[in-house]
Amino acid sequence: MAVALPANIPSPSINSFSIGPLVIHFYALAYLVGIAAAIIITRRRWRAVGGDPDIVGDIALWSVPAGIIGGRIYFDITTPMDIPHVWYGVFAVWDGGLGIWGGIALATVVGLWRLRRHGVNTAQFMDAVAPALLVAQGIGRIGNYFNKELFGRPTSLPWGLEIPYQYRLSGGIPDKYLNASTFQPTFLYELIFDFAWAAVLVWLGHHGLRGRKIKPPGLFALYVFGYSAYRIFEESLRIDSSVYFLGLRLNTYIASALAVIGLLWFWRIGRRPDPEPAPEAASGAAEPSDPAGEPEPAPAHAGALASAEASASAGASAPDPSPTTPATPAPAPGQSQEPQESHDSQSTDG
Repeated sequence: MAVALPANIPSPSINSFSIGPLVIHFYALAYLVGIAAAIIITRRRWRAVGGDPDIVGDIALWSVPAGIIGGRIYFDITTPMDIPHVWYGVFAVWDGGLGIWGGIALATVVGLWRLRRHGVNTAQFMDAVAPALLVAQGIGRIGNYFNKELFGRPTSLPWGLEIPYQYRLSGGIPDKYLNASTFQPTFLYELIFDFAWAAVLVWLGHHGLRGRKIKPPGLFALYVFGYSAYRIFEESLRIDSSVYFLGLRLNTYIASALAVIGLLWFWRIGRRPDPEPAPEAASGAAEPSDPAGEPEPAPAHAGALASAEASASAGASAPDPSPTTPATPAPAPGQSQEPQESHDSQSTDG
């Protein structure tokens, strides 16, 4: 018996469920699952480069709330028309409304502060977390599907998303699109891109680019560039409410600027010279493999003994010095007359 497939992607009939008096929103649940996945991925990547995976939990404990706060502040500032008209509207993240730019910015600042408190190499950690951020963002877009938001212009493609009329009104789309029934599922496009770009960053971390290993935090710079460049495309499709300047959405300008910044940042990281080897490593490499074949260096006090004998011989043949002329004291046994040689020996020993 053949089963007819739906011609379009249907919208979910619910966006939350209840456990007793507790209401669980799928939007919030998607973000929690995304955060958990990001922590697990970062722990594994950070352990792989020799880091302490337990530090990841501390960073997340501070960065995740900062990201939620920063994302909500960005949303409230850039789209005030979408704030729910209740006294707690500016805080109602469960109804949607987290700007990724504000979330990543504040989470990064707080995360770097915690990393420096731990004395951790911030550049390496940023590379470890970059693919994990993309995975978290992709999973979070599933919450947009349940909220029936972040869709694009109308389309007749087979994967067009059905949006009920009341959500078209609340989404703030132009009036000319209100009678359409299926729209571009831009949140789905971003989910696919996020997972794909995360895989690319992991691959580049292992194989490098053009045979050269990517220097940290080069992967994080590519994360900024790649995601921002993709958002330029997504913003060209979206029709939900937004602030416009010169006919373009505000996020288009921000995505364009961040794409350029990310690309220039990656280019500058690639031109940075490799760190010079440590003095101990350089000295060890210069030493011969068979030191027994080399003549044994004279003891550091040999020069002092020879000088003392020469002084004694000179004193026996020369007339007595004037009483008013102080005698030059002979060097103490073990005291080197050749400070450069002693210094070199100390540097080699480390």
